[in-house]
Amino acid sequence: MKVETQKVGKALVVRCGGELDMRTAPQFRQEIEEKLNNFETILSLILNFADVTFVDSSGLGVILGRYKKMAQRGGQVMLVSVPPQVRKVFELSGIFKIIAHYDSEQEALRLA
Repeated sequence: MKVETQKVGKALVVRCGGELDMRTAPQFRQEIEEKLNNFETILSLILNFADVTFVDSSGLGVILGRYKKMAQRGGQVMLVSVPPQVRKVFELSGIFKIIAHYDSEQEALRLA
């Protein structure tokens, strides 16, 4: 899995690519945790899934874990550019009921 991060103001943008599954979820979690620990001022975590091809229950668990961490900080998680095959998994899991989703990074950054 490819993970690229960028701090934009009080937001951390995470651009992901590949599969977020049992094999890659620990790396994904670790990279985000390191950035969140280094930047205590981050209040929005924007996960760009444009290049993600697959998410399983391990991936959902990592996303929900980051949601809980951000909620404890008084922050939020935003999902952007979710492709159709991943969108279906998110809809079935109910994740869109608790985490906002947007069409683009720019839209999420405006609301962050």
